Amino acid sequence: MIQLLDEHGNRQPHPFFDDFLTDVTDEDLRTFYRDMAVTRRFDEEATALQRQGQLALWVSARGQEAAQVGSGRAAAPRDYLVPTYREHAVARTRGVDFADILRLFRGVSNSGWDPREHHFHVYTLVLAAQVPHAVGYAMGIARDGAVGNEEPDRNEAVIGYFGDGSSTEGEVHEGMVFAASFTAPIVFFCQNNQWAISVPFDVQSRVPLSRRAAGYGFPGVRVDGNDVLAVHAVTRWALERAHTGSGPTLVEAFTYRLGAHTTADDPTKYRLASEEEEWAQKDPLHRFERYLRGQGLADDAFFADVAAEGDAVAAHVREATLAMSLSGLDTAFATVYGQPHPLVEEERRWHEQYEASFDDDARDGTH
Repeated sequence: MIQLLDEHGNRQPHPFFDDFLTDVTDEDLRTFYRDMAVTRRFDEEATALQRQGQLALWVSARGQEAAQVGSGRAAAPRDYLVPTYREHAVARTRGVDFADILRLFRGVSNSGWDPREHHFHVYTLVLAAQVPHAVGYAMGIARDGAVGNEEPDRNEAVIGYFGDGSSTEGEVHEGMVFAASFTAPIVFFCQNNQWAISVPFDVQSRVPLSRRAAGYGFPGVRVDGNDVLAVHAVTRWALERAHTGSGPTLVEAFTYRLGAHTTADDPTKYRLASEEEEWAQKDPLHRFERYLRGQGLADDAFFADVAAEGDAVAAHVREATLAMSLSGLDTAFATVYGQPHPLVEEERRWHEQYEASFDDDARDGTH
């Protein structure tokens, strides 16, 4: 497993991947931390909003910030990133307003941003469904001649994100078959957070996921997903392969979901507190803070400024979310299919009756 920062924030040299960090500036490093910390503060606010009934569901990224920031900041603006439903820190690296993410989880829109503007696809809630889409996009840009050009700025690539749970879905296998067959310029980026809801990773796979790449004929690398520097270097290497026409790479970011799978989940039912405590010691934010302080790259004033930005973002997100209208559900029913569908119409009528029942309760004084 590739690691450049140990759990205490000490830098470990690497004979190959260090070369992919030579142009990373001190300001870049501070940006990495800011991205991770502000995303976590946003995550906390979104969780609170859901608990207060303002969101239908929330999917936390707590603990996976280094994997997301390291990979997202490795991508060029022209690269196209295809997320699942948990890549909030990646969204920040692509300039997406956090409040727009919550439009989906509040149920007012199927997507809150223009993927063409940000080169960041809409969230996909159906497990693994985004992987064939990412591969298809990569095949398309290759056919358009956006790979293997002498001028680097003309080359493009795709990062397709998925989790360890998705790795057992057929869409991932099919996507990798096509990517290998057509030398698609894609980085398959798996955030292995150890749990597919309640199923542990050792039940999902008997070997590291990165080894599966050999069966398709392209490289696979396991990287410490809580080490933002290692993730950044490995992703830049994989993207370079894609840009130059060498085809796909599988990156397995070995990390941990510190919270619940979603706000509808209770992880105490299936994992031990001792396991959670062990991984809490590997928290990517704490690790990188130790590194920045140890290198003299950040002081108390910097971390206070980051905390203030996080609070400001949280306040903005809360205000924007509460201002989102919850009306117009009839439009949602009307756009499931291109033509009227009897089952959808039946469900619309049921929901209409359900909504009307609250009016009846209000009239007779019941709750």
